Amino acid sequence: MSSAMYKRMRANPKFQELVARRGRFAWTLAAIVLTMFYGFVMVVAFNPQSLGQPVSEGSRLTVGVAVELFMFIFFWALTAVYVKRANGEFDALTQEIVKEAWKENK
Repeated sequence: MSSAMYKRMRANPKFQELVARRGRFAWTLAAIVLTMFYGFVMVVAFNPQSLGQPVSEGSRLTVGVAVELFMFIFFWALTAVYVKRANGEFDALTQEIVKEAWKENK
């Protein structure tokens, strides 16, 4: 692609929409992950005994291990949500932008 085509693509309002929507979504997910991760680290730092408690009476599974397993699964789920949206909504919008740029190029 030529630099002129790239300029047309960047000037397309759909491109601006794509960048804004993808950015908001990525930052939202990043904020969720960072909040959960650093929240867990803060609990480890300031209240570690709460994480060492068993999940139930007589259980060998502690609250800390259960929370960390939940976070691990939750982070994978967030990744899957991002991939699904990126492969669907964001890719469709990208294809529209590229098609419009090719039409203008001809």
